[in-house]
Amino acid sequence: MATGTLSTTAVNRAHVLDAVAAGDGVLRLEPCWVPRTFMIPGRRLKLHPDDLYALGGHRGGINERWFSSTTNADNGPGTPPDEGLSYVRLDNGKRFLLKAAVDAAGDLLIGSSVIDRDGGWNLLCKFFDNMGPIPHHMHQTDQQAKLVGRKGKPEAYYFPPQYNQLENSFPYTFMGLEPGTTNDEVRRCLENWNKGDNGILFLSRAFKLQPGTGWQIDPGILHAPGSLVTYEPQVNSDVFAMFQSVVEGRIIDWSLMTKDVPREHHHDLDYLVDMLDWDANVDDEFAKHNRVFPRPVRPFAETEPEGYREQWVCYGTGWYSAKELTVLPGRTVTIKDSAAYGLILTQGHGRFGPLQVATPAMIRFGEMTQDELFVTADRAQTGVRITNDSPVDPLVILKHFGPGNPDAEPLRALRQH
Repeated sequence: MATGTLSTTAVNRAHVLDAVAAGDGVLRLEPCWVPRTFMIPGRRLKLHPDDLYALGGHRGGINERWFSSTTNADNGPGTPPDEGLSYVRLDNGKRFLLKAAVDAAGDLLIGSSVIDRDGGWNLLCKFFDNMGPIPHHMHQTDQQAKLVGRKGKPEAYYFPPQYNQLENSFPYTFMGLEPGTTNDEVRRCLENWNKGDNGILFLSRAFKLQPGTGWQIDPGILHAPGSLVTYEPQVNSDVFAMFQSVVEGRIIDWSLMTKDVPREHHHDLDYLVDMLDWDANVDDEFAKHNRVFPRPVRPFAETEPEGYREQWVCYGTGWYSAKELTVLPGRTVTIKDSAAYGLILTQGHGRFGPLQVATPAMIRFGEMTQDELFVTADRAQTGVRITNDSPVDPLVILKHFGPGNPDAEPLRALRQH
């Protein structure tokens, strides 16, 4: 345990209250790095190249950074107990898990009404960054995941331009299945798992990924995310089932197909195929129903004279939402939101409430940064004063909200079905 780290059982309401008071409702978070053994890091998350395998080659390369996380990474044997969990860092060097803080005094962080409704901070948000595509996979529904003691996982994507100057090797994502595909065809792919490439992508369609836009992927939909750096709000779960046996020559073990499937169904191909949301996968207007384009919170012509632009980048569901806030060079603004949120800077530097913020150029593994914060519900509703200290560079911030954000509710009707 690092010096200054409070154990989960030691964190109490007084610690949380002191941290909230010290930051005037804003908490500073440490970078949270997560490796994946089945992927090749894309090298655009600003982690020093010497540290891409800082956890050891056997753990895989670091290709994800998780934000405001109270969710453990499900990386199999050898995974540290705090992998995937965000730490709050105080100016005096003390640190404790955000999860422990929510457990001890969640009402101070996300509001008593949210704690009563949801029982915690039901959001996981991350950047993922890969050299090539992720295997074609799906995430279970709540009903399916409950069978193994987990939660289902919908997720959203936004491709921040500041992290996507390079597209890497495959800036396309296979999504869903070609209309007319049958259950038997997908079942045959699972039968052929150990014969090399099982051919699942022959049944799917790829879409070119466009920086500055995004997608919504509901549970049960097959998808193989491409090589753009992706900002991904999602329900706080790490369940999945891989349906592709070989990716870029890399063998995908059958255990990644069944890790969140009841043991008695690990070789029940009919059960595995039935996990898919068939209508959603073969939708002949898949892009129309799932692609997401940014929407201004208010018309830019109204907000630019006030010093900022703000747009929704993930919306249309009740599970989560996200905004991109741009504070113009040399300007100071006060921004209000109706719910607690986490944030990550993608460009610029300045002040956020009482705290200095800056977008790093390079990060060493284990180093502290000034680009990630958590804003309590009370402070969000009162408003945060934000200053862009640069005369030329915009200050750009991505803000991720959990379920039930009142500001996002009117946008749910905008999603086409």
